[in-house]
Amino acid sequence: MAKPGKKQKMAAIIAILKKEYPEAGIRLSYNNEFELLVATILSAQCTDERVNMVTEKLFKKYRSVHDFAAAHQEILEQDIFSTGFYKAKAKNIIGAARCVLGKFRGSLPQTMEELLTIPGVGRKTANVVLGHAFGIPGIVVDTHVTRLANLLGLTATDNAEKIESELMKITPKDEWSMLAHYLISHGRAVCIARRPMCGSCCLRELCPSAKE
Repeated sequence: MAKPGKKQKMAAIIAILKKEYPEAGIRLSYNNEFELLVATILSAQCTDERVNMVTEKLFKKYRSVHDFAAAHQEILEQDIFSTGFYKAKAKNIIGAARCVLGKFRGSLPQTMEELLTIPGVGRKTANVVLGHAFGIPGIVVDTHVTRLANLLGLTATDNAEKIESELMKITPKDEWSMLAHYLISHGRAVCIARRPMCGSCCLRELCPSAKE
């Protein structure tokens, strides 16, 4: 069981960040569940802005799961080249499309366990899809969430699955899907990895790292 103090601290953090970043939310552009999956795969080690620039053309060229499943990997690699790691991403996108068609009859499954059987899908991607495509709460753990959760004293590990589990214990379930967006927004704007602006941070009174 999580300590009551951490639950209260998390509630205070969420309340502050919700006011600070009222526009926080998913920035990836998509029209359906599979497009969200593709965009999320492309977003690894790439900015959302760059992904949206690529998918604007990509989703006009590949209009369905069937189109992605039939894609030639070398051509898809060229289509997504600017997102980085394009060979692995192209392979995973085609593999995911074929898996969805062959194993799930063309529709993305709605459980973590099933999503994790799809090529290129880890817990982070699965939680994005579950939360934003199906409204099933989950906590996305990326580098921003990992860093801020540790700095704020909410967790003390770099293991993404442990962080997800520990944050779930202290975060109200109806805030699970939005928590990452609040922390990511703050990580990009103020708590920047190389130069955190602790003096102007809205969370400085709650952050043990700011007092060191």
